[in-house]
Amino acid sequence: MTRPAPHPDQRPRTHRRAIRVAVLDTDGRILLMQDSDPLLEPPRRWWITPGGGVEVGESDPQTAVRELAEETGLRVSEADLVGPLVSLQVVHGFTDRIVDQAEVFYLVRVAPFVVDVSGHTADERETIHGVRWWTRAEIAAEAPEIWPGDLLAIIDLADRPERWRQGPVDLGTREESSVPV
Repeated sequence: MTRPAPHPDQRPRTHRRAIRVAVLDTDGRILLMQDSDPLLEPPRRWWITPGGGVEVGESDPQTAVRELAEETGLRVSEADLVGPLVSLQVVHGFTDRIVDQAEVFYLVRVAPFVVDVSGHTADERETIHGVRWWTRAEIAAEAPEIWPGDLLAIIDLADRPERWRQGPVDLGTREESSVPV
């Protein structure tokens, strides 16, 4: 359902903690979801990893496991997660709101599977326009917009546990916006 957009200077601002999960299959492909800002004209789309907000009383690994099940149908255990790899503070400016989000990234390696989006929320059904398994070569050739832009470097950290074993690598603050803040 399309909502009227407030003036960019009057967008409500929320703060939350979120967990993102880079999903790699045994063929070396990366699962990404095409997200959008449905109120933006002309439309704009970008790619993201599965993940979402931490619920009250939930640990980061519990959030990762829950979000993967809800957004992809993938069932994993906390022991399957690699990380936390990185943490970053992200400002997401959308047409109708601004979200200050503290993100932590994990990685999971799985056998290829068919993604099931039946667990998507109403908001996700409105904003997510598809899922795709990408190879690194396809990402290099097509140069899609991916949030975060350094996702491949984050993924590469999974094979360098000496960099994150004592705690996630802090990537600082950045803005990823369809409507700049």
